[in-house]
Amino acid sequence: MKFLSSVCLLAILFTGALPCSAKTHQGKIRVLIVDGFSNHDWQQSTVMLRGILESAGEFTVDVSTAPQETGSAAWVAWRPRFADYDVVIQTCNDNGGNGLLQGLKQKPEWPGAVKRDFADYVQKGGGVYIFHAAENAFVGWNEYEEMVGLSWRRADYGTAIRVSDSGDIVRIPAGEGRGTGHGQRGDALVTRLGDDPIHAGMPRAWLSPDMEVYFYARGPAEGVHVLAYARDSDPKLGLLWPVEWTTSYGKGRVYISTYGHVWPGDVQPPGLRDAAVQTIIPRAMEWLARRPVTFPVPRDFPGTSAVSVRGKN
Repeated sequence: MKFLSSVCLLAILFTGALPCSAKTHQGKIRVLIVDGFSNHDWQQSTVMLRGILESAGEFTVDVSTAPQETGSAAWVAWRPRFADYDVVIQTCNDNGGNGLLQGLKQKPEWPGAVKRDFADYVQKGGGVYIFHAAENAFVGWNEYEEMVGLSWRRADYGTAIRVSDSGDIVRIPAGEGRGTGHGQRGDALVTRLGDDPIHAGMPRAWLSPDMEVYFYARGPAEGVHVLAYARDSDPKLGLLWPVEWTTSYGKGRVYISTYGHVWPGDVQPPGLRDAAVQTIIPRAMEWLARRPVTFPVPRDFPGTSAVSVRGKN
């Protein structure tokens, strides 16, 4: 309880810097955060995501937490009501990068009924935000991997996508290059690729803090629309890789990004106090909900010379 109270205080601190001029549409966007297990700090991530959205003024946010004891009656009965929401934020990750959760009890995939409900929700037009390590999740769940497009997988698992120095998309076949990974976290120069509603009015490039730039994310890689990219920090690579992309699944929209790393033990993690990320998330949610993207680009949005981190004591 003490930990959660301090995290709530943190959410108040950093979201207090968000602009108050966001336009409100008739009917708030209904958001469901699904959490309960990850190799990242999913409790703190949920609090911070909720703080970002609720302070934006046009969202209502609920949370559905997977029961902690798999195989229990509660686990079997757990059934999030996806269809009640305009957008679902998926934060669960059962794959710690090497197939096992780091230091945590391994979780199975969601119950079959939940998987079917989720796929059906997206198929019929729902919006989904795949948050950070949720991109790693659910190896072998074909519907999910089609939604995500690029996931943390072995080198032979599927196609990878990178961006050339001239801004062209380069497809890398299975077995070529490495499995998915990332170099050391740090400030990364994020660059937009083309124009899209989520980024309209933003600079062409900006610095974001504490970034994990995944290299060789792999999967079906069909219908992947890369929105932004950054250079990895691995000294043996130094290539450009997607950090934001979208896909479609049936009638649904899916937005994926690697923003928002929150490791267990992190205090005031800058990745979710970044003014750019706190702007992009509400705008992505508007797009996923098929609303006009109107959340304002604030004055403290970063440029290319320095990061802009909010709410630090």
